[in-house]
Amino acid sequence: MKAQQPQHPAKHSSWAYAEQHAEEEPAMTDARLRAEDLGVRPPSQGVAALLTVLAAAAQAHTLVEVGTGVGVSGLALLRGARSDAVLTSIDYEADHIQAARETFRDAKLPSSRARLITGRAGQVLARLTTGAYDVVFIDADQAHCRDYAEQGIRLLRPSGLLVINDALDHDRVPRPAVRDDSTQTLRSLERALQDDERLHTSMLGTGTGLLIAARR
Repeated sequence: MKAQQPQHPAKHSSWAYAEQHAEEEPAMTDARLRAEDLGVRPPSQGVAALLTVLAAAAQAHTLVEVGTGVGVSGLALLRGARSDAVLTSIDYEADHIQAARETFRDAKLPSSRARLITGRAGQVLARLTTGAYDVVFIDADQAHCRDYAEQGIRLLRPSGLLVINDALDHDRVPRPAVRDDSTQTLRSLERALQDDERLHTSMLGTGTGLLIAARR
C-alpha cells in the first residue's frame, strides 16, 4: 500500500480554486438557497460544472439521475446535453421533486426535458430500458449505491458514462483507519468497478469525490 501523502495547504488552495472555476447561472444559485432551506446538500459547484462538461462530451440524449435533490445536478447535466435531451430523475422525497421543478422552471427549461419521478430508485431503475442511456448519475445513500451502480451499468449504451457523487465519502475513503459502513461500502464499490471488464474507470477529487466509469 502506498504511504499516505501529507496534507499540503497549496493542494487545498488548488482544489478550492478549481471548485469555483465556472460561474453559475442565477437559477443554480437560487437552487442552492432552496437546498439550504430543505436541508439538502447539493453537488458542489465544481461537480456541477464537470457534469455539464461530461454530458456535453457524451453528446448525451438520454440521462438518468438517482437523487434529484433540488435540481442542481439535473440542471447541470441538461445544460451540457443535447438540446433535445431528456433527463429521468428519481427521488424518494416529494419535496425534493417539487424543488427541482422550481429550479427547472427558473432556468426556463421546457417541462418535456425532465421526467421527475417520486419513488424508490431500485424499483424505477429496474423498469428502464437496457442499453438506452448515455449518462447515469448517482447521488444517493451509500447503502444502496452498489445496487444502483449495477443497474446503471445495465442501462448504459457502449461509451456511456456512469458517475457516482461523493465517492470519497468526504475524504474518509483514502484513510485506512476509517472503517465506517459508508466508507467501506464505497471502497468496495470502487474495487468492483475497477475489476469490471465492462468498464474504464477514474476517481476524481472534484467536490467530495467523483467515481466515473465509461462503458466499453
